[in-house]
Amino acid sequence: MRERMLRTIIAGLKARTARLVLSSVAIALGVAFVTGTLVLGDAMNASLRDEFAKDARNVDVSVTVDGSASSGDSSTEIPGITAETLAKIRQAPGVAGADPRDFQQVPLVAANGKAKPAWAVPLASNEKLREFDLVDGRYPTDADEIAVDKRTATTAKLTIGQPVVLLGKEDARHTYTLVGTYQQGTNQLSLAGYDHVGLTPDAFQALEPERPPYQVVATAAAGFTQQQVVDNVRKAIGGTGFKVQSGEELTKETLERVESRSGEFTTLLLAFAIIALVVAAMVIYNTFTILVAQRTRELALMRCVGASRGQVFRGVLAEALAMGLTASVIGLFGGIGVSALLQRVMFSFSGGEGTVLLPVTVTTVLAAFAVGTLVTVLAAVLPARKATRVAPVAALRSQPDSGEEVSRTGVVRVLTAVLFAVVGVGAVVFGMGLDDEEAAMLTSGAGTMALLAAVLVLGPLLVGPVNRVLGALPRAVLGVPAKLASANAGRNPKRTAATTAALMIGVTIVSLVTVVANSAKETANAEIDERMPADYTVTSAVHGRPLPKELAEQLAAVPEVAQVAPTTVVYGEREYFTGIPRDALGTLFRPTVTSGSLDDLGDGAVAVNAQYAKREGVAVGQVVTVETGRGEPQQLKVVAVVEGQRLSDGIMTIETSTRFEQAAEGYDSILVKLEDGTANGRAAVERVTDPSPLAVLDSAAETKEQLNQQLNQVLAFIWALIGLAVVIALFGIANTLTLSVLERTRESALLRALGLTRGQLRLMLVVESVLMALMGAAIGLLLGIGFGWVITGALSNDTISVDLVVPFGQIGVMLAGAVVAAIVAAALPARRAARTSVVAGMAEA
Repeated sequence: MRERMLRTIIAGLKARTARLVLSSVAIALGVAFVTGTLVLGDAMNASLRDEFAKDARNVDVSVTVDGSASSGDSSTEIPGITAETLAKIRQAPGVAGADPRDFQQVPLVAANGKAKPAWAVPLASNEKLREFDLVDGRYPTDADEIAVDKRTATTAKLTIGQPVVLLGKEDARHTYTLVGTYQQGTNQLSLAGYDHVGLTPDAFQALEPERPPYQVVATAAAGFTQQQVVDNVRKAIGGTGFKVQSGEELTKETLERVESRSGEFTTLLLAFAIIALVVAAMVIYNTFTILVAQRTRELALMRCVGASRGQVFRGVLAEALAMGLTASVIGLFGGIGVSALLQRVMFSFSGGEGTVLLPVTVTTVLAAFAVGTLVTVLAAVLPARKATRVAPVAALRSQPDSGEEVSRTGVVRVLTAVLFAVVGVGAVVFGMGLDDEEAAMLTSGAGTMALLAAVLVLGPLLVGPVNRVLGALPRAVLGVPAKLASANAGRNPKRTAATTAALMIGVTIVSLVTVVANSAKETANAEIDERMPADYTVTSAVHGRPLPKELAEQLAAVPEVAQVAPTTVVYGEREYFTGIPRDALGTLFRPTVTSGSLDDLGDGAVAVNAQYAKREGVAVGQVVTVETGRGEPQQLKVVAVVEGQRLSDGIMTIETSTRFEQAAEGYDSILVKLEDGTANGRAAVERVTDPSPLAVLDSAAETKEQLNQQLNQVLAFIWALIGLAVVIALFGIANTLTLSVLERTRESALLRALGLTRGQLRLMLVVESVLMALMGAAIGLLLGIGFGWVITGALSNDTISVDLVVPFGQIGVMLAGAVVAAIVAAALPARRAARTSVVAGMAEA
C-alpha cells in the first residue's frame, strides 16, 4: 500500500505541476529574500573581519590609554600616549618596532576650492604594522607626501602626482603630493561614505602638534613570544593608566565588534523578509486549500480503495514537502543574486566601489531549506487535515462546490477579532500617552499590528460588504460579465479573504510608511520655514570645525544683506545649547515662550526648551550647571521655557556662549537675511563665502530639498523591500484565479453554452481579478492611513507636532498599480478559459 501511495503522490505531482508552479515561485521569492539577507550579512561580516584583521595583523603588543583608570580622578588623566611613553615602548626588550596609531577629521579641499570632511591617519614607519594594502604608487616617505584610499581617489578624481590640500589648525593650508592609493578591507563597506588619507607620522602630527596618539602597536623581535613582549612593555611603561594587550587579545576584541556593526542592518532586512514569508505562507495555504477542495472525489476514492486517514494526510504533506524543497533550491540561488544586487546598491549610494562578496555558509543553506520547506509544509497542514475528513461516500456524489459557509465560524471569528482589537486599541492608547518618542512609536506600532490581525481574522465577514461596494460600478457599467465576476468574488468568502489578505498586508505597510514619511517631510519643511526665516544659512563643511568669526563681519558689510546672526553651539555632558545674538530674537529666531520671558535672556542666562525642562526637571528661576569637559563648569539661570526650538536643548546669547572654550573658537553657522527686493542677493553673499573653503551656503529651499531627497531615498528603499511581499501577493491572486478557472471548467462551458462570448468570459475573469486586488488594496490603504495617523500622533510631543499628510497622488499610483497588476495576473487564466471548447468543458468530470 505504501508503494501504491508513493506512486500516487508522484503521479499527482506530475499531473498538477502547472498548478503548483505559481505557488513555488511565491515561496521561492520569500526564500530568496531571506537567503539574500543572510548572504549580505555574511558579506558585511567578512568585509569587517578582513578590515579588522588588517588592524591586528603583525601586531604582537597593543598599548592604549585606559580611560577607566582616570575616570575617578582627573589629576591622573592621561590624554594620550606621550613621546616619552612611545620611546619606552620602543626600548623595551623584544620590541622590534613600534608605531603610534591615531586618526583625526580634517578638511580635504576639493578641486572646486571647497572643503569636505576626511579622516587622516598616520602610516606606520614599520611596513609590517601598516593596516592598509597598497593599490597604486607607493606610501609617503616625506612630510609633504600623501596617500589616499582608493574610493577617495575615485570620487575626488585624484591621480598620482596631483597636489592635495588639507586644512590644519586655524585653517592653515597644508599641501601634499599624492604618491599612492591604498585600500583597507576587501570591499570598503565599512569605509563607504568617508574620505580617507594617510600621512607620515611627522606630517600627521603637524596637523595638530599637541595631539598625542591614542594607541601604539608593536611587533616582536625574533625569539620572543607575544606574552614576553607584553610583560616587558608593561614593565617599561609602568602599566598605570594604560591597557596593554597581546596581538591575540586585540584580534579577539576587535572581531567581537563585527557582529554589532552589521547586525542592525541585517535585522532590518530580515524583518521585511519575514513579512514576505508570511505573505508567501498565505499563498501556499490558499493554494493547498483550493487543491484539496478540487480533489474531494480523488481523495474519497483513495479512502474507498483502502487508504487510511494518515496516508492521505501524509500524501498531501509529501506534495508540500516536494514543492518546498524545489522552491528552496530556486530561492537559495536567487538569494545569492539578491545579495549581489544589494551590495551593488550600497556601493552606488555611497559613491564607492568594491568587490561583491558572496559567502554561502552551511547555516545559510540550512536556513534556506528550513524556511522553504517548513513554511510550505506548515501552510499545508490545515488543508491536509481537512483532506482526512473527506468521507469515502463523497466519491459516489458529484463534486460539491468548494464554497464554505462563514456563518458557522462567525462567532469564533468575531470573538477572536474583538480580542485582537481590544489589545490593539489598548496598546495604541497607552503608546500615544508615553513621553518617550521611541517607546511611544514601538508600543503604538505593536498596537497597529494587533489591529491588523483583527482585520485579517474578520476577512471572510468583510468580503461580502466590500465586494458589493466595489462591484457596484463595474456591475452598472459592464453588465452581465461584471455581475458574474462580482458573484464569483463573493462566492467563497474564506478563499477570497485568504487571497486578498496577502496583498492587504503589503499595501498596509507600504501606505503606512508612505504616510509617515510624507508627514515627517512636510512637518520638517514647516519647521524649517518657521524656525529659520533667514534667506541663507552658512555652515561649515566639516563637523566640529567652526567658521571664522571674521566671516560674519564680512557678510554684515555686504549692502544687500539686512541682518546677520552668527550662532554657536555649546555641548555639555547631557545637553547642548545654541548661542544666538540678542537682536536675532523675534526676527531670525522665533521660539514660542511657555513660561518666563526672553527679555531676561542676558549674560549668564539660558532659555531651555520644554522637552529638556521636563526631562531634567528644571523650571524658570532655577540654575542649571553645564559641564563641557573643557574649562570650568558654568552655572546658568533659567529665565524662560520655550517650544519650537528643537535645534538644541535651549538658547543663550552669544556673549554667554563665549564663556565656554568650544564656542569661543568660532561660529557653528551664520544666518543671513537679505534686504527686501534684493534681486542678486545670493551672488553678493557668495562673493564673501566662496574664498572660504569651509563655508557652505544653503537656502531654506535647498535645505528642504536635501531633506526631502534623503527621505525619498529611504522611502524608495522601503518600497523596494516591501514590494517583494506585494509581488508575492499578486502571484497569489494569479494562482487563485488559475485554480478557480480549472475548478470552474464545466461552469464556464455552461455559461458559454448559454450565450456568453469568449470576450465576455475573459472580461468576467479580469473583473474578478481586479475586484480581489481592489479589496486587498483598498482595505490596506485605509488601514495604512489610519495606522499612519497613530504613528504620527505617537511621534508628536510638547515640542513638535507631526501633522498627518496623506499623499493622494502616491496612493492613486498604488491603486492604479494594483489594478494593472490584477489585469496582468488574469491574462493567462482568462486566455485558458476562453480557449477551452464548450464540448470539452462540459465533458469535465
